[in-house]
Amino acid sequence: MVEVDGVELACYRKVIDPTAFTLVHFHGNGECVGDYVPTMVDVFESFGLNSLFVEYREYGGSTGKAQLVAMLGDGEAAIKAADLEPEKVIVFGRSIGSLYAIELADRQPNIAGLILESGIADPSERFLTYADLKSAGLEEADVLAEVGLHFNHQMKLGDYRNPLLILHTENDGLIDISHAERNLEWAGSAEKKLVRFLFGNHNSIFPKNVQEYLDAVRDFVDGIGS
Repeated sequence: MVEVDGVELACYRKVIDPTAFTLVHFHGNGECVGDYVPTMVDVFESFGLNSLFVEYREYGGSTGKAQLVAMLGDGEAAIKAADLEPEKVIVFGRSIGSLYAIELADRQPNIAGLILESGIADPSERFLTYADLKSAGLEEADVLAEVGLHFNHQMKLGDYRNPLLILHTENDGLIDISHAERNLEWAGSAEKKLVRFLFGNHNSIFPKNVQEYLDAVRDFVDGIGS
């Protein structure tokens, strides 16, 4: 349990080697940490990685209320609670988890690597398409202003210089692959790569491309460890 701002985050951690890199994982919106245990824990262990799966407020066994902006510092709190050195951390964000992976990379630019899977470049596009702004008493300008203030990925990724791997399917009907293309373009990384998958959609990208997906992540991790 990670305590932050009076709430508790029910994270999951596995250490196989205290000297190895730790993969810090942020899951998607319709998921929780429990969905990744033990399957993905075992996968990362096979890559020689420790793992820390960060749970969101109000998800799984966590307390508090899930609020996008309020949770921005939770990833940093989790790695500090685990006493992890940023240089030994590889950050992974899937879907909405990309918001928190990018935020952590911005706060801790010395992380060893960043992986974005089905990630979001501009959250305002999602809000303006799917949210009922009228019922919430919001105007489009309000949304754009808040997103620009808290989720400026062009600025955050522009300051990130270490290795970056982006995974996205061509057929993602929820978050178009143009988001991946923008994140790639914005990143200041000297080593950055976008792997485009031909099969699967937003929620089946992994099972429909298992071998290619795992090979891409393994190669990325091996490159950092070499």
